[in-house]
Amino acid sequence: MLQIQITGQIDGRALAAMADQKYLKESVLRADRGKIVDRAGEVIATDTLSYRLVAVLSEKASKGSKKQQHVTDFEKTADVLSQYLDMDRDAILERFQNAPADAYQIEFGKAGRSISNETADALKKEELPGIRFFEDKKRLYPNGKFASYLVGFAMPEEMKDKTVRTVGKMGLEKTYDKQLTGTDGKMNLKTDRWGIQLRDNEKQIEAPKNGQTIQLTLDKTIQNFVEDALNRAEKEYKPEKMLAVVVNPKTGEILAMSQRPSFHPGTREGLTDNWLNEAVEETFEPGSTMKMFTLAAAIQENKWDPNAFYKSGEYKIYDRTIRDVNRTGWGTITYLEGFQRSSNVSMAYLLERMGDQTFIDYLKKFGFGKKVGIDLPNEASGIILDNYPSERLTTSYGQGSTVTPIQMIQAATAIANDGNMMTPYVIDQIIDPNTEKVVEQHSAEAKKSPISEETAKRVREVLASTITSEHGTGKKFALDGYDAGGKTGTAQIPRTSGKGYRAGNGNYLYSFLGMAPIDDPQLLTYVLVQHPQLKEGKYGSDPTSEIFTSVMESSLKYLNIAPDSEHADNTVTMENYEGAPSGKTAAALKEKGLIPVITGEAGDIAAQSPAAGTELTPGSVVMLQTSGNTLLPDFTGWSKRQILTFKSFTDLDIRVNGEGYVVKQSLSAGSAVTESDPVVITLEEPEQMTAPETEEEPGEESPSDGGETEEDILGG
Repeated sequence: MLQIQITGQIDGRALAAMADQKYLKESVLRADRGKIVDRAGEVIATDTLSYRLVAVLSEKASKGSKKQQHVTDFEKTADVLSQYLDMDRDAILERFQNAPADAYQIEFGKAGRSISNETADALKKEELPGIRFFEDKKRLYPNGKFASYLVGFAMPEEMKDKTVRTVGKMGLEKTYDKQLTGTDGKMNLKTDRWGIQLRDNEKQIEAPKNGQTIQLTLDKTIQNFVEDALNRAEKEYKPEKMLAVVVNPKTGEILAMSQRPSFHPGTREGLTDNWLNEAVEETFEPGSTMKMFTLAAAIQENKWDPNAFYKSGEYKIYDRTIRDVNRTGWGTITYLEGFQRSSNVSMAYLLERMGDQTFIDYLKKFGFGKKVGIDLPNEASGIILDNYPSERLTTSYGQGSTVTPIQMIQAATAIANDGNMMTPYVIDQIIDPNTEKVVEQHSAEAKKSPISEETAKRVREVLASTITSEHGTGKKFALDGYDAGGKTGTAQIPRTSGKGYRAGNGNYLYSFLGMAPIDDPQLLTYVLVQHPQLKEGKYGSDPTSEIFTSVMESSLKYLNIAPDSEHADNTVTMENYEGAPSGKTAAALKEKGLIPVITGEAGDIAAQSPAAGTELTPGSVVMLQTSGNTLLPDFTGWSKRQILTFKSFTDLDIRVNGEGYVVKQSLSAGSAVTESDPVVITLEEPEQMTAPETEEEPGEESPSDGGETEEDILGG
């Protein structure tokens, strides 16, 4: 006793430390994995509460308890658990029977983790002795099949130390796994021998650090337009593959990116052995969409004369021949008509005029043959064939050389953006939610462009004519209310084994690279559809045009892009109303056919949306911010963008459910609300209108746009 009093030790061990070890309890405070959100902060991937199931087997758990706390009836327990877990009865029973004799508890692997609150509640009502639940984290993807190959997925994985954490396995979840993974905290406290916290002891809490938030350039609404269009095309045409990318050509921001087949990142349903984000990681022969860059090079070199004539049909290079799509051509026609008809021979003569090596130099300046440097992993570079004159010739109309979709997008921004070529990017910023500080910021990056502003405008004029001309291959791509321009493509698909290309009805890669409004493009969209199942009377341009027109029309309207002047002579130009009296301004806006919404009490206007100079059509909503309490307007028919703008103006607790346009609001119009009053807004997608089927018009690109046979230029 004297030794213990003096030294505080027994057998060389500190008694205080032994006591601490006996009575010190430590609980792990789980950190949230970082969120992935769209440009407006709408959630794409996040952590949600789930449960982990444990079966206690040790009799010690029931000692001193009036109620049984461990499992004794293995068969009954297995019967009930099999009704709730993704695990059959026999497998559960085997776990019980094969457990070590001294095991305190057992778990059920993947089937016993990520259990929803609903399932946990249902199992608790079964009152199975020994079945316990512990809070866990589950990765939630609330939008289902939504940019799945871009976002990827994460799932629980057991570490070497037997702990389980969520690990990114694909896409952004994998690339930014380190940033998304948080650091768990812990809570220490001292208890008595029965586990009750001692009164004089305070909890020692080390707070968890949640993972960083990845904010994308994606616009959730435009992404949904793309997903819906691809779903419809997949259902009707059942293609091997599809891809659609929408970009802001002014900045290079990717607003939407999706492909088919796709999968649900939460369940992995639909995931195949192809894990490639094909917009970035896959290469292909682009077909006639490449002709817009051949045209741009010729215009920049002053070798383009749209009214000059040439003989269409075929072109000989040494001992080989290339032919136009219809094999015989259209006689002697102008170069402009040749481009509108997607003539391969016209490209050959343009190549003669500017020099084939000069053309290859332009392609390199456009960024082909090398990575664009997008902020995504595993980017491919493609190959520009430059060994022989025949290779340079076939490259001029998109055959032989390979590209990535993101390279085509980057090159097209130079044409859409008045000669300024922008690097595409998909990460807007990375935010530390623990400090609210931006730790990484991405922004628009211009590259040296191979063409001038004047050249870009002239190219756009020609691209517009492929849609408006009676000979144009792009007539089906005309938009309602907006002038568009672009280039169709029908590329042959190389065989997976042997030389040559696949053949057969629809066995081609159909594409369209287009922009609108053509005078000042705000959106650039690239659509590819591989080997659709075409019914009689259908062509490869049908699925591509249906996707393009649906996405572009919906997106332009959603972004409040004013229709072109020839389509809407009654547009209204917004003035600067800041500082003006709200009542008088609202009356003036009503006279112009607009719908003014005052977000506060009557008084001077502090801010407005849309901004001064914006072109609006009658019926558009104009928000005028004033001070004071807010009276709710009738939100019926408002777009999600307008709702979010109203929310930012008022700082109200507005909660949005769904996509599309407002159909219901929880508080009626005219209600006086404060920041503490939640307002639930319900949106629904409008019914999609489809154009009636028509007979094929003259000028349609046929499925053999590649123009080659085994006797022709590539020799099979």
